[in-house]
Amino acid sequence: MNKEENKFADVPLRVKTWIYIILVFAIGISHPFAMKIFVSWIAFQSFFEFLRLFKINSNRIIPSIFIGISQFVLLIFFRLENYFLCSLVLSLIVLIYFSLLKTPLQQISKIGIALIVCLFAFPHLYFIRENFSGINSIIFIVVVTELNDVFQYLMGKFFGKHKITPQISPNKTLEGFLGGVFLTIILSNILGFFLLKTNILVNSILGLTLGISGFFGDVFMSYLKRKANIKDTGKFLPGHGGLLDRMDSLIFNAPLFFWLLPYLLKI
Repeated sequence: MNKEENKFADVPLRVKTWIYIILVFAIGISHPFAMKIFVSWIAFQSFFEFLRLFKINSNRIIPSIFIGISQFVLLIFFRLENYFLCSLVLSLIVLIYFSLLKTPLQQISKIGIALIVCLFAFPHLYFIRENFSGINSIIFIVVVTELNDVFQYLMGKFFGKHKITPQISPNKTLEGFLGGVFLTIILSNILGFFLLKTNILVNSILGLTLGISGFFGDVFMSYLKRKANIKDTGKFLPGHGGLLDRMDSLIFNAPLFFWLLPYLLKI
């Protein structure tokens, strides 16, 4: 197999896994109650992967289950205005738990990062579905974000020559970044027209913002993995790595979309 063929050797496995991802996603967003379960499962799996990433050697499954169940309870009983306050209290409880286990302070600070992502960033997916145009809005943000990843990956594979973050993620290139953002703007206009009923200016701003923000979400997780000296956060998704490896761009994009869209709709 020559070098050019080897560049695309992992594509069939990635595509096969994408089929499963799409099926699970479709079920997860199909109903508000299903969405609560879906987001709570994301919290459980992501927190577990974070504990592995940060080399927390105590039992990982119990606190992860606690995070998942607690997330579900919060989404069931609390609306947006009270959710984040309750999540803050829950985060403090978890940090105290790890402190009682005599976890080093440096690792506790990393657990704080995990809690922000799991309890504050990803739950915006649920709030997006509930507060805007329902299924249309969640389809828009997830499809635009994930295909932005795909676009940047493919553009980098085909045209990438100039590395953009060599010390953090050596495979990312300037050509991949720019090409991915350009294609994301086009995709945002197509999906925005049909799903959000928004104009070309709003759609273009969303595409540009989400393309850039998604890139930095990816780089953020790459930085954490580089510091931990691991390639993937897990093996949950063959060809992709862990769930966090697939959802890293949504860390910034989900909150950004939720808080930015109401202002853009006034344009």
